[in-house]
This record gives sequence, C-alpha cells and structure tokens, in this order.
Amino acid sequence: MSVLSISNLSKSYKKHLVLNEIELTIDGPGIWALVGPNGTGKTTFLNVITNILPADSGTVEMLGKSNKDPSIFKEVSFLQDNSILFDYLTGYDHLKYVCDVNQIPKTRVQEVAEYVGMENYVHKVVGNYSLGMKQHLLLAMSIINKPKLLFLDEPLNGLDPTSSILMRKILRELADQGTTIILSSHNLAEIDRVTKQILFLKDGKLIEKDLSEHEITFYHFIVSDPTKAMNLVSDKYVTDNIPNGLKVQLSNHQLNEMIDLLKEHKIEIFDIEKEVTGSEKLYQEIFEVGEES
Repeated sequence: MSVLSISNLSKSYKKHLVLNEIELTIDGPGIWALVGPNGTGKTTFLNVITNILPADSGTVEMLGKSNKDPSIFKEVSFLQDNSILFDYLTGYDHLKYVCDVNQIPKTRVQEVAEYVGMENYVHKVVGNYSLGMKQHLLLAMSIINKPKLLFLDEPLNGLDPTSSILMRKILRELADQGTTIILSSHNLAEIDRVTKQILFLKDGKLIEKDLSEHEITFYHFIVSDPTKAMNLVSDKYVTDNIPNGLKVQLSNHQLNEMIDLLKEHKIEIFDIEKEVTGSEKLYQEIFEVGEES
C-alpha cells in the first residue's frame, strides 16, 4: 500500500490550468520538498490533495483511503498558514480542540507544546503571538495526532535561526519515526538541510529530482599565496578566484590531496569553507532563472 498515490490530478481556475494531470506515488517515509515560484500552484496542490479544494479530475489516495474520506485525518495532517488561527483563543485552546475532534488524550497537549518549544506561551492568546510563535503552534497542531502523512505549507516561514534548527530537528525525527512529509518552501537553503528529494512544480506538472544525484561540492580556501595556489591546482581541479584565496570543486577524498599539495608547496591555509550546490542550482536550471534573479 502506497502512503500517497495521485493519478491524473488536474485543477483549473477559469481558463488557467494550475495542475495538469499530475502523477505521483510515494511508498515510504521520508521528506519531500515541494518547490516552485509564487503562483505556480503549490498551495493549490496541497489543498486539492487534502480535499479542501475539489479536483477537476483525477484521484488521490492516502494510506489506502480516498482523500474524500474524512477518517483519513486520524492519521494525516496538514499545516496551513496562520490565517486558520483565532486571535482571541490561546494556543492551548487550539490544541485542545484538535484533541477533542480526534479523541486524543488532553495530556498530549502539554507533550507537544514542550516538544515544539512553546510551553512558555501556550496559554497566551494567539493575537499576541509573533509570526514564529504562530508557526510553532501550527506545527504542534499538525503533529498532535502523530500523523503517518504530514503536509506542511511554508513551515519555515518567519522562523529565527534557533527555531529553524528546531524545526529541522523535528522534521528529521518524524521522518525517522516513519512519517512521510511533504513540505512547500521558498527557502532553498533550508530545503538542502532537510531533504534530497525535491518535487518541482512547473507548468502544472511535477518534476521529481533526487538532489544527491545533482550535488556539487566546492571548498573555499583562504591561503597565504592565492596566485601560486591557483597556478598549482587549476590544471587538476575546477577552480575559481575568490578574495584572498580560491574556490575548488572537490570530492571528499580529493580534499586531503588538495591540502597535502598546498602544504607541500609551502602555501599556508588560513581557512577552509565547504559549499554544496543543490536545490538552488536545479531551481535555476528548471525555472530558467539567472544567477542574479
């Protein structure tokens, strides 16, 4: 049984075809990123999958059930944007409501509040929450039922670095525990940190990519004699100039070779920084975006 099975899924707004006979099958746990420019239909795609919006044609099955079967939401969750929150209610009120609807013990409220790091403000009204605090609440609401399938629409939006680190940790833990996650995001750097599996949405179609097959690793070397270093390695490696050093494309085993070569020629290494090109490079290629766009 597939976790998610989508067949011939289409959706139009008047004459604009947003989703065009989409096919997708996901058989096991993991994290998939849904990526595309604004207006390509990422939110529409998630809304149609979860039957918030009706499809024009096609079928969606989640965990062996139709997406039109409301019982699926015992094991499926969808983190939407914060417009679904009520400013006059507390975080606790929201979480308690989810527990009541799903017949989940109230003890789960405190557990999930502590897990996402919102125990200090769970009893405050949402109208006083920052954007990041609202994101924590939305995450708590979406995982309180321990879902097997989790959809998240821009979960990394508005998070400070500490919260982003916590969010990545939680997403990885959920995937390790058997949850299948599909998240949309504009933050390509964050996507590189949580998954190698990308679903690019372009012209109403999904383009599946395994990022691990497209990654290129560069190392930035800050050295005592950049000119000498460049002359020494430019014939052997793909290189480029950077301030006070050079940028070199290397595999892991070539890194030690490069370091030994510089030391052998009395070139002092002051700093080394690793750069992995991943989703951003693919994004530029698929959506034909220039470096400065």
